Amino acid sequence: MLRKSGTQRRQPPLWRRCRSLRQVKQVHALMVLRGFLSDPSALRELIFASAVAVRGGVAHARLVFDRIPHPDRFMYNTLIRGAAHTGAPRDAVALYARMARREGGGGVRPDKLTFPFVLRACAAMGAGDTGAQVHAHVVKAGCESDAFVRNALIGMHAGCGDLSVAAALFDRWARGDAVAWSAMISGCARRGDIVAARKLFDESPVKDLVSWNVMITAYAKRGEMVQARELFDQVPERDVVSWNAMISGYVRCGLHKHAMELFEQMQCMGEKPDTVTMLSLLSACADSGDLDVGRRLHSSLSERFSRTGLTSVLGNALIDMYAKCGSMESALEVFWSMRDKDVSTWNSIIGGLALHGHVMDPIDVFEKMLTENVRPDEITFVAVLVACSHSGMVDKGREYFRLMQKVYMIEPNVKHYGCMVDMLSRAGLLKEAFEFINTMKVKPNAVIWRTLLGACRIHGEIELAEHANRELLKTRSDASGDYVLLSNIYASVGEWLGSETMRKLMDDNGVNKEAGCAVVDSSSKDLTWSSG
Repeated sequence: MLRKSGTQRRQPPLWRRCRSLRQVKQVHALMVLRGFLSDPSALRELIFASAVAVRGGVAHARLVFDRIPHPDRFMYNTLIRGAAHTGAPRDAVALYARMARREGGGGVRPDKLTFPFVLRACAAMGAGDTGAQVHAHVVKAGCESDAFVRNALIGMHAGCGDLSVAAALFDRWARGDAVAWSAMISGCARRGDIVAARKLFDESPVKDLVSWNVMITAYAKRGEMVQARELFDQVPERDVVSWNAMISGYVRCGLHKHAMELFEQMQCMGEKPDTVTMLSLLSACADSGDLDVGRRLHSSLSERFSRTGLTSVLGNALIDMYAKCGSMESALEVFWSMRDKDVSTWNSIIGGLALHGHVMDPIDVFEKMLTENVRPDEITFVAVLVACSHSGMVDKGREYFRLMQKVYMIEPNVKHYGCMVDMLSRAGLLKEAFEFINTMKVKPNAVIWRTLLGACRIHGEIELAEHANRELLKTRSDASGDYVLLSNIYASVGEWLGSETMRKLMDDNGVNKEAGCAVVDSSSKDLTWSSG
C-alpha cells in the first residue's frame, strides 16, 4: 500500500474516498472483518486517514495506535502530526516523549519529519522549556541544518522560547529564506509584540503569503481592523486564510455587516469558503439574530455536503445559530439529520430547548443521549438542570444532580449549584435552597445570592431576603440593583421604613442607580430613551 516511508504518499482509492470519521470507521470495521489488522501497511493507512486525512479523527487514530505492539516511525510521525494540529498539542509532545524513550531501548528514532511537528506543538502550548529540550535532541540527531526543522526551531523560539536563539538561527542560516522570515514574524506576533512583527514584515526582502496572513491575522485578533484591512487590500494574492482572518476579525468586533459584505466579495472573486469561513459567518448570524442569512448559509452547506452529510462542527454551529435566532424547529431538523453527533451536538440542542422554555423536549433528548451511550459532560448537566428549573421538575433535577456525581463522577461547579438554587427558588422551596447553599463545596457567587433574593421578593420572605442581601453585599457593594431589589421587597409587604433605609444606605455608600435605557428599531431608525 505504501509508496514511500515519509508522511507524503499515495492513498489507495478506498482511503481516498473517506471524507469523514464515520467513513474511516466503516473501513476500519471492514479491515477487522478481513483480517487486515495484522498488516502494517494497512495500519499505517488507517492511522494516516484518522489522524490527518479527516477532521476530528485523532482520538480514533490514538486508539488504533495504542493497540499496536511495535509502532514504527511512520506511525509515530503521523500521529504526532495529527495531534500537533488539534486543540490538544500536549498529546503530540507526550507521543514524542514516548517515542524518545523507546529509542533508548533500541526502538524508534525521531527523524527530520518528527521534529517540525513536535516543535509546532511546543509553540502552540507556549512551552519554551520543552521546546529547548527538543532543540537539544535536534542537534544530537544532526537535523539542525535541515530547512524545515530549522524554520520550526525559529518559529518556536520566536514565539515562546529564547528570542536570541531564534535571532541567531535566523541570522546564521536563514535571512534569504522567505519561510524563515515568516517564522520570525509569526513568532513575534504570537508573543503579542505586533510592533516587532511589523518591523520584520516591512524589512523582509521577499514577503510570501504566509507573512501577509500572519500580519493580517495579528491585527484582526487585536481588533485593529483598519490596519488589517489596509494590508488585506495590499496583498498581491489572497487565499482562503486571508479572507477568513478578515471575516473572523469583523465578527469578533461585532461588525457583522462588514463580515457579510466581505463574504459576498469573496464569492464574487471565485474563492471557495471553507469550514472556518462558514463557522465565522454562522457565529455572526447567531450574534446578530439574522435568521434569513443563516438560512441561506444553511442552504449552501446542504448543497455542499449533500452526499456526505454535515460534519459535526458545522452541524453544531447551525444548531447554535438557529437556537440563538429562536428557531428551535429548524435546530431540531438539523440535529436529527446529522449522521455524526458528538457531545457538543447534544449539548447544543438540549441547551437551546431548555433556554427557549420547552418543557419535556430537553429531558427527552437527554434520555435518548444516555440510551445511545453518549457520555454527558459538565456542560450537558448545566443544560439539563436549566431545563428542570424552567419546567419546575424538582425531583428530576435532584435525580440528575446525583447522577452527575455518582455515575459520571463529575464534580459540580458553581453553574451546577446555581441551577439547583434557581430550581428550588422557582419552586418556592426557599429554606431548602438556603440549606443547599450551606452544603456547597464552592463559595456561592453574587448570581446565586441574587437568584435567592429575587425569589424572596416573589414569595414575600423578608427574613430570608435580608440574609441573602447581607451575603450579596459581601461579594459586591456597588451594584445598585441589589439595594433596589431589597428595597422593593420591603415595599411589597408594606415595610416602608425598611425600604427607605435601603435607599438611604445606597446614598451613604455612594451607589448611584443606573438609568434604564431602551432601544427600538423602527424603519431602520434607532429610537432611544432613558429613564432615571
